[in-house]
Amino acid sequence: MKIAILTDPLSASGYRLGGIEVFTAHDTAEAVEVLTRMVQTDEYALIIVNLRLLPEPYVSVRKVMRRRELPILLAVPPHREAVHSSDTEAEIYMRQLIKETTGYEFKI
Repeated sequence: MKIAILTDPLSASGYRLGGIEVFTAHDTAEAVEVLTRMVQTDEYALIIVNLRLLPEPYVSVRKVMRRRELPILLAVPPHREAVHSSDTEAEIYMRQLIKETTGYEFKI
């Protein structure tokens, strides 16, 4: 199973350089369509979603996710916002998101 990210076209290049499979959407409606297709493929264990496109990705694809344990959907702030926050703030934010999403607490 793979990891992928759903983000806006402007942020996509940076993630591609990092070797992550990238899907893009220009707006919320398109993001819901793309995320639905991604979930239905059963190829991904983790799908990272740009928070600006879909603040609550599980709600957006609730029907498709029914009876599925995977993928885990993780909404993260756009790259520019994450870079400008302090390391401590970013660590706290990511730790909280991971705990809410997986039910486990990780030390980052």
